Amino acid sequence: MHAANLSFFARTGGAPQRTRTSELAAALADEILRGQLAPGLRLDEQELAQRFRVSRTPVREALGQLAAAGLVEHRPRRGVIVAVISPQRLHEMFAVMAELEASASRLAATAMTAEERQGLDASHRASQTAVHHSRIDDYEAFNQEFHTRIYAGCHNTYLRDLLNATRARLAPFRRAQFNLLGRLAASWREHDAVVNAILRGDGEGAARAMREHLTVVSGAAAEYVSAQTHQFIA
Repeated sequence: MHAANLSFFARTGGAPQRTRTSELAAALADEILRGQLAPGLRLDEQELAQRFRVSRTPVREALGQLAAAGLVEHRPRRGVIVAVISPQRLHEMFAVMAELEASASRLAATAMTAEERQGLDASHRASQTAVHHSRIDDYEAFNQEFHTRIYAGCHNTYLRDLLNATRARLAPFRRAQFNLLGRLAASWREHDAVVNAILRGDGEGAARAMREHLTVVSGAAAEYVSAQTHQFIA
């Protein structure tokens, strides 16, 4: 494994920041989803720490995130290995995510304060710059902020906890689909439909737009992973 460039951890363009652990998890997930880290490959904590020039703590935490997403597995006497991705499991997780986010969007349409609505709209408009310049990393950070604002805006703590737990499992796949041609612009338009429905207080419209958005994301993620790795199993 080659040494990682320290600039990997830098953020530019005013996009929301991510932690070093999440940056590391994102880098490893991208390599798995592109097939650079093949199924069955053992991932050694010390080697990864040396490669990315970090301590073993963020490596261990990053591998935990990947395990939650089903990208790696802990095997007795072998340690952490790259897993084979199941399309059925991916579909099931996205189906649950779509319903949870639809519910949050429905609630947010009536529960959001004026300040929260303004913040959602402003962040959404700001993300256009990342789309226009094809900056996937920046748009992905704005995407996380977009969904986080809706989770908070639904003002239901239990639902928000469920959303955050499920999102953590799907994060690598949601990020990977932005590599598809035209996906950034399409995602922005899908977000726009959700935002407009929330701003006009249309709960059912917001739920419908968000469900449609997550359905598209699910298909795009499966398409990207299948095309890159050819490792899906029935």
